[in-house]
Amino acid sequence: MGQRIAVLGTGKMGEALLSGMLRAGKPAHEVLVTTRRAERAEELAARYGVAAVSNREAAEQADTLILTAKPQDMGALLAELAGYVPADRLVVSGAAGITTAFVAQRLGAEGLPVVRVMTNTPVLVDEAMSAISAGPHATEEHLRRTEEIFRPVGKTIRVPESQQDAVTALSGSGPAYFYFLVEAMIDAGILLGLPRATAHELIVQSAVGAGVMLRDSGEHPVKLREAVTSPAGTTIAAIRELERHGVRAALLEALEAARDRSKQLAAGD
Repeated sequence: MGQRIAVLGTGKMGEALLSGMLRAGKPAHEVLVTTRRAERAEELAARYGVAAVSNREAAEQADTLILTAKPQDMGALLAELAGYVPADRLVVSGAAGITTAFVAQRLGAEGLPVVRVMTNTPVLVDEAMSAISAGPHATEEHLRRTEEIFRPVGKTIRVPESQQDAVTALSGSGPAYFYFLVEAMIDAGILLGLPRATAHELIVQSAVGAGVMLRDSGEHPVKLREAVTSPAGTTIAAIRELERHGVRAALLEALEAARDRSKQLAAGD
């Protein structure tokens, strides 16, 4: 029998991860889920053919526990699990700001391997960016197992845990910044006289195309921007206004604020 994996607190992100594992070939009978609501558990069991169990049952039966609770709910989840997680389990924590040391200390299992992962909402369309960090007792094998879980729903990268607050600010929250920018650009299109649906289609496809070029061309973003920026043209006129209004500085300050908030979550604020 293969390794049993339990997804604890299975919301949208947890369900996307569950779906990705099954599409990658993980047998449904090797996957357990836990939820806060009984009707949600029944829904997941019927949809995916997995077993819905309690948190304690998951800790006792699964080889790998994936904690998908929100940061503010993580303390209560760990308190419920404390004393039921043997030291030979792998615990994967996906909550922003929650350190591997916090998880291990609350679970109280000596030498427990904990891996911290920060993913993002494109996990729902298999385009997530998941940053993986090893806790003190996590080995290369534990990291590989974690990568196998997250790779079906996007790309993975390993980072030192000391960088996870910055990762949270940059890519964990990152999709929201793009949505914010697209929203503003659609509004600008309407201001310039375009119907909303037309502005939406123009901007969304431009964003998709630009993202693919950034990913696949190997070029620095400055080079790609310069390729669009003709002398005395429309693009440089727009960029001048963006610089004049301090958009670059605002982004730097925004990401610093997100990084600081991630640190506050770790402190329980």
